[in-house]
Amino acid sequence: MTLRRFGAAAAVAVVALGLAACGDSGGGSGSGGGNFKIGIKFDQPGLGLKEGSDYKGLDVDVAKYIAKELGHKEGDIQWVQSPSAQRETLIETGQVNMVVATYSITDARKEKVSFAGPYFIAGQDLLVRADDNSITGPDSLTGKKLCSVKGSTSAQKVKDKYPGVQLQEFGTYSECVAALVSKGVDALTTDNTILAGYAAQPQYKGKLKVVGKTFSEERYGVGIKKGDKALCEKINTAIKKMVDDGSWQKAVDANLGPAGFKVDSAVNPPKQDACS
Repeated sequence: MTLRRFGAAAAVAVVALGLAACGDSGGGSGSGGGNFKIGIKFDQPGLGLKEGSDYKGLDVDVAKYIAKELGHKEGDIQWVQSPSAQRETLIETGQVNMVVATYSITDARKEKVSFAGPYFIAGQDLLVRADDNSITGPDSLTGKKLCSVKGSTSAQKVKDKYPGVQLQEFGTYSECVAALVSKGVDALTTDNTILAGYAAQPQYKGKLKVVGKTFSEERYGVGIKKGDKALCEKINTAIKKMVDDGSWQKAVDANLGPAGFKVDSAVNPPKQDACS
């Protein structure tokens, strides 16, 4: 995706968000029919990807399952683009009913929103060019240009732990991938699930590789309005049911399998946190 095309898409998304906010009739409880707005990523292969009028990925499948369990038909769902830096604002202002967008549960974020889940546990890793053997993990990044996304836990971890890195923060991961391929940056860091999805894309086959040395634990949760314990408990019940009836495994295999991603079975499927 070119930056010009992304900019146009982002502008459309901003207008859509404004219209959605004006006509919002969705309640915080998330039960019953009507317009149900779910925030996802639009540019993450295998997780949350918009292709024409279709939405696909693990986050999308999890969101659909939860919505169904909350009493919403698939046609009730309005998908809302939710870049990393905007997720809390979208929830706080009621522009979405929930966010399912590789949204790592952290104490800092819990100050603004509540989380149900987790529904998946990933780990932070590095994506580099296939012919680059100089980067073997985060310890070999000193002096290198590293790309991540504004508002992400990945960028914050690098700032805190690896001050020798030249961190460049973009708006989306797809922009980082484009910069990596064109040699504008030396590596991209985010969750291994996201990186594997990009490396498996047809246009990047043989050009990119995941280093394979994780250095964090990312617990993907469903972001909701702060303090909505009732909705949290309903979502947790839905996630547990998805695991128990085999739908979770099918979704993981279908969305992450093509990228050759190896799920850490020691932590997946995860148990959900108690709602508060």
